[in-house]
Amino acid sequence: MLSKGKIKILQVTSGGSPQKGPMKILVTGATGLVGRNLLPLLKSNGHEVFVLTRNPKTAGVRLPIACQIVHWDPLSHISPPGFPENIDAVIHLCGEGIADGRWTQKRKQEIYDSRILSTRNLLTLFIKSQLLPRVWISASAIGYYKNASQSALDEASPPDNGFLAKVCKDWETETFKADALGVRTLALRLGMILGYDGGVTAKILPLFRMGFGGPLGGGNQCMSWIHVRDVAGLILTALENPEYRGPLNAVSPYPVTNREFTDVLGKILKRPAVFRVPAFALKLLFGEMSHLLLASQNISAQKAISLGYRFVYPKLKIALKVICDQIGHKFITEQWVPQSIDRVFEFFSTPKNLETLTPGFLHFKIVKISHPKIQEGTILDYQLKLHGIPVRWQSQITGWVPGKRFSDQQTRGPYAFWHHTHEFYETRGGTVIRDNVVYKLPGWVPGDILAHAYIKKDLERIFMFRREQIERLFVQNPKSSHE
Repeated sequence: MLSKGKIKILQVTSGGSPQKGPMKILVTGATGLVGRNLLPLLKSNGHEVFVLTRNPKTAGVRLPIACQIVHWDPLSHISPPGFPENIDAVIHLCGEGIADGRWTQKRKQEIYDSRILSTRNLLTLFIKSQLLPRVWISASAIGYYKNASQSALDEASPPDNGFLAKVCKDWETETFKADALGVRTLALRLGMILGYDGGVTAKILPLFRMGFGGPLGGGNQCMSWIHVRDVAGLILTALENPEYRGPLNAVSPYPVTNREFTDVLGKILKRPAVFRVPAFALKLLFGEMSHLLLASQNISAQKAISLGYRFVYPKLKIALKVICDQIGHKFITEQWVPQSIDRVFEFFSTPKNLETLTPGFLHFKIVKISHPKIQEGTILDYQLKLHGIPVRWQSQITGWVPGKRFSDQQTRGPYAFWHHTHEFYETRGGTVIRDNVVYKLPGWVPGDILAHAYIKKDLERIFMFRREQIERLFVQNPKSSHE
């Protein structure tokens, strides 16, 4: 049995007063859809973010903000080197993707362990340090509940008996051990998360764009959904509001049937949505995982509403339209260096340094440049090789603001659209280099389906090399950036 003993809870507040001010926040699962949307909000609210991850190198380019990254094995109880101290809040989003593959016994064990063991081990690290956070927010899921179509289920409704329900119950059991130690604890029972360039929408949008979408099974099953911005909004609000504790349904106040969902999405995309997939076909194709697609879950958002949360996207039509109106894909990454902004901007505005920051496997070479120094309107012609295929690329510099930002936009090249904004801003006695890439692949939807996974990996490889070069030039050997 857990006991508070001599464990210290940091910055405990009294009564029901809101907990204001910047916090030191530890986040797991930060490279997922929720994490990528949450981290910029945490940063913009002045919080200091620490990320635990199995792969720091990859996380460095996948995270949209510059923050401290610590290597962590979620299945180990051993404290990792550099584990941060005096953490105010934990946001635990770690977990293998539920819908990323057929539910074999091995896969089910991975899903279970990634949630239950990671939660247990993370709390153990804090208990060993004898410094507990004051807030613990963990993901859970509405898979906790039994099927329901008519009356909406609230947080007091009994759990189901299936695999997902067991995962959620055991997950929350581990989560609320923090509450037993005096930490204000919240378990977000997440509905189906909708978001741009990730999650379920990334899987279904290509089919709907090509006109192959339609209801699943009978189409009458209830879908309790939530836009990823509202998941992030609930977490952000819960950090400061002591009334947020216990289980909380993170769903829109307006659930829809599967048929309504497909009709709305089809109308937004101006495509038919009549290709119904029978329940037996889903069971044959996905096995036990088909429960995710066929279960009817009418879940109440009343607790969130009564706590005063105002949904950014309460209605499905607006939530889906915002997602569908996005152009192509986004790639955002940041890197901090302990150098002045003038010095960093000078380096990036010198054309020859583009070759220094580009990995050798691209065989990148500047062929022609319209100005000796990059400026508004500069045209650059390059040659490179993509998987051994020679490519000519031309871009134009736009949005030139000396010392702050500039963009390069493809005018001729392999992408249907490419716009890369380079931003620079000062913080913590150094400079943050921010890359914001928006791109669209050729070949319409089929081209995107076939190529995007490979292109995304290539971009990550390119920016990992770039990150290493920047580290070498501006951190390890700063004098070389002047040469």
